[in-house]
Amino acid sequence: MTVGIDTDFLVGLSILEHPKHQISVRIRDHHLDRGDRFAIAPQVIAEFVHVVTDGKRFERPLLMEDALRRSQEWWNATEVDQIFPDGDAMAWFHDRMSGYQLGRKRILDTLLAATCHSAGVSHLITGNPSDYRIFPELELIEM
Repeated sequence: MTVGIDTDFLVGLSILEHPKHQISVRIRDHHLDRGDRFAIAPQVIAEFVHVVTDGKRFERPLLMEDALRRSQEWWNATEVDQIFPDGDAMAWFHDRMSGYQLGRKRILDTLLAATCHSAGVSHLITGNPSDYRIFPELELIEM
């Protein structure tokens, strides 16, 4: 099985002070032990770098060079499939944004859901399940 990952999962793995660090490690190890693969979209990588370097969010944020190194390690990991928003994803994104009348705070989540859907990824690890419950196409793995 291939499971998509939301930004908060990568943040939880990377920031020791994150309240969901331990559960993130357990979820990662569980899926690796099962032989599952992870799917990462470029927008998750960009948001990860933005979040983990923010000194307002964490007492010990990562330095930019460390954040970029970790994001690159994930992006290039052998157990990771890189997924990209394509034309189908963008059509799905626009349909859901309009159809569900979603606002600006739902843009990134909806684009991630669309990217997963168009790549055939039906499971998503997230610490924010309420952001994705509206999309029945995704089975959520909650942190």
